[in-house]
Amino acid sequence: MYPNSLTQLTRANPFSAPLFTLQKVEEPSQSLAAEHGLSKRTLAAAAVAEGDSCEFGSSHYFIMCGIGGILSCGTTHTALVPLDLVKCRLQVDPDKYKSIFKGFSITIKEDGMRGLAKGWAPTFIGYSMQGLCKFGFYEVFKTLSERKTPICGGPPSTWLRLPVLSSLLTSPWPLWRRVNFYKGVVPLWMRQIPYTMMKFACFERTVELLYKHVVPKPRAECSKSEQLVVTFVAGYIAGVFCAIVSHPADSVVSVLNKESGSSAIGVLKKLGPKGVWKGLVARIIMIGTLTALQWFIYDSVKVYFRLPRPPPPEMPESLKKKLGLTE
Repeated sequence: MYPNSLTQLTRANPFSAPLFTLQKVEEPSQSLAAEHGLSKRTLAAAAVAEGDSCEFGSSHYFIMCGIGGILSCGTTHTALVPLDLVKCRLQVDPDKYKSIFKGFSITIKEDGMRGLAKGWAPTFIGYSMQGLCKFGFYEVFKTLSERKTPICGGPPSTWLRLPVLSSLLTSPWPLWRRVNFYKGVVPLWMRQIPYTMMKFACFERTVELLYKHVVPKPRAECSKSEQLVVTFVAGYIAGVFCAIVSHPADSVVSVLNKESGSSAIGVLKKLGPKGVWKGLVARIIMIGTLTALQWFIYDSVKVYFRLPRPPPPEMPESLKKKLGLTE
């Protein structure tokens, strides 16, 4: 009884026969489309290549790139918390912490081994969010820019503005572990914007040069492990330049978050031309290792999940001639 009644009610409901029905619409052929002046949509993602798990530029691709950013930034920054802690103390109190080894020994003596891990939890959370936004947004911006003009083929402003946008969106995340959240935002932008510009632009340019002048065979003929080695080397080279261009602002941020009531201009006057470069060696070691590991982990995630990994776009010949880079 009940099944029959339910069946009758189901058939009698007003939504069983909708007013609108789905019909298959055939796409016009290429010749017909060209004849009528129709063109394909340029924003459509590329077809899935053989061996890839998704389309380049698809939502799935961006999500997996965001996960790769979380793993690359969150784990590496957390692993280097002890070195970052000593580096900050070298910048803030150079009279007490005169060298890297002295900084480690004093910290262990005063706080024990656990003292080297201070701030690991907010570091992991903050930099995981930063990695999600930085690598995720960078892939989005790069894809959108490439559909208008190649990222390395447009003018330098087009090439470098993508990391700027990423930095503006993600640079407040490191302040999660700071006491005064808004106090060091502007100096932090002064550090993060050149740092991120160098991290992405220098990395891609270095990869291009390594395959062109160092690696004895084309990228397409290299195995995945060989490509990851190139990624690590290019990441370390980019990390060295990242540390150099962003170190003065990093010194200012470290002092600002220790001294209450201080300003960026006041800290700069206090540190002087030499003081802003204190702890540079430690930061080069930290940022070089950090950036190399981040790019290595990020690229490894792409390899593991079989994400599309197109080669870095080369600068067109017309722009090379304009900039005087051709022989």
